[in-house]
Amino acid sequence: MNDAVSVVTRLAPAQSGSRDLIAYAEVLARESGQSAADPVRLIVPMLERFIATDRGFAKARKTRS
Repeated sequence: MNDAVSVVTRLAPAQSGSRDLIAYAEVLARESGQSAADPVRLIVPMLERFIATDRGFAKARKTRS
């Protein structure tokens, strides 16, 4: 995961998306009662979940196999 975080850190623009990611990390922290995670570290798990739950992608992947 460290390699992915390194790549994302270099690619992620410091724009409104970054502010949204920081806000997302803060909301997760409040809801879980834990300290806020480094927002960049949330990107990989978010992408993994997105890909795992994307029905269109799953269907396309099955037909491609």
